[in-house]
Amino acid sequence: MEPITRYNPTAINHGAGARDGAGGAGSPGTGLMDVLDRVLDKGVVIAGDIRINLLDIELLTIKVRLLIASADKAKEMGIDWWSHDPHLSSRAKHDQQRLDASKENKALRERVEKLEAQLKALADHRGSTDAGQRNRATSGSGRRD
Repeated sequence: MEPITRYNPTAINHGAGARDGAGGAGSPGTGLMDVLDRVLDKGVVIAGDIRINLLDIELLTIKVRLLIASADKAKEMGIDWWSHDPHLSSRAKHDQQRLDASKENKALRERVEKLEAQLKALADHRGSTDAGQRNRATSGSGRRD
């Protein structure tokens, strides 16, 4: 079994060893490969809208936007959603897990800071209450004398 190679019209063997579909410029295989190569290299955009109306009332609108291109061409155009989707890219999945862990870590730090502030406020309040009770006790014993 021979490896699959990209279509190259100058490399076609027109001799006795030529295979079906790769023999000449007019053969069906060559034309299909040429069209596929051009579509993937340049890209094709198909756009359309489907609207369903009933008595001038729009019931449904479907907007269809289809881009057919190679991954390299799509990246050139700035389209690379598959590299950021955690279901399609292990790198994106790892990045998503790190982001989630970072968010959770930040939320936990904020929670700890809030609890520490509440604890300090409670300790300050308790300390002032204890000092007030000591002052009353001291002033009360001073009056008895």
